[in-house]
Amino acid sequence: MTAPFRNDDIAPFIAMGTDEGWVCGEWELKFLLQAFPKGCLVKREGNEVLGYVTAVRHDKSGWIGNLLVAPRHRRRGIGMELMRGAIDALLCAGVKTVWLTASAKGVDLYRKLGFVAIDSINRWVGEGGVVCTPFSAAPIDRNVIGKVDAYGWGDWREALLQVTSSRGRVFCAEASFLCTQHWEGGMQVGPWGALGDEQAAALFELALCSTAEPIFLDVPAGNVAAASLLARKGFSIRGNNALMYLGAVPDYHPQSVYALASMGSMG
Repeated sequence: MTAPFRNDDIAPFIAMGTDEGWVCGEWELKFLLQAFPKGCLVKREGNEVLGYVTAVRHDKSGWIGNLLVAPRHRRRGIGMELMRGAIDALLCAGVKTVWLTASAKGVDLYRKLGFVAIDSINRWVGEGGVVCTPFSAAPIDRNVIGKVDAYGWGDWREALLQVTSSRGRVFCAEASFLCTQHWEGGMQVGPWGALGDEQAAALFELALCSTAEPIFLDVPAGNVAAASLLARKGFSIRGNNALMYLGAVPDYHPQSVYALASMGSMG
């Protein structure tokens, strides 16, 4: 049987995730435990933790992330058990569409559960510290942020946008926004959404000149304009995951999603 994810599970989870090369932090787990505790589960055997999964509910959709099984306990069905528990929690909460990103190793597991690939997500990496083209960002407008994000993902994700935008800086234009988040290894760009390529490019210029640290971001492959912009700025792809969904077909517009809000765990 699975059990609830507890606060004292956070540190060992981060240690295990770090060993897997994941980008994850304490703030992220605390947010997930507060926002949707029913979907954050642990598989235990005595005092030993065998695996973890987290989930978060938005409005009509939810996101499963952080499925992690200890290496020596893999191929025992633990991942499937944890996934079923997280899916059941989301569906019981009224979610119509469940999202996740899947590594090449995980795609077959998720297909067995009924997930369908809709896009892929590329991890882009580059450097900041450039000289900015003069541009004045608009005042921060939470309504604009919510509407642009909702157009891209087909759902309102207010709590996620609030927590991620509070971690760094927020830049806005008339119909676009960009958030930056600081991590130990550099700066993440995302969430980043725009209804026009020119506005997206202008906000990215501001992000580039706001730090001299390495910059990384997760971008839908379906956003061709984002890929072109990043390549022109000297960024390169360092990894790739499948974007998959279960349930109702989402009203997804990748051309307006320039970067995800989290590094795979929340969308």
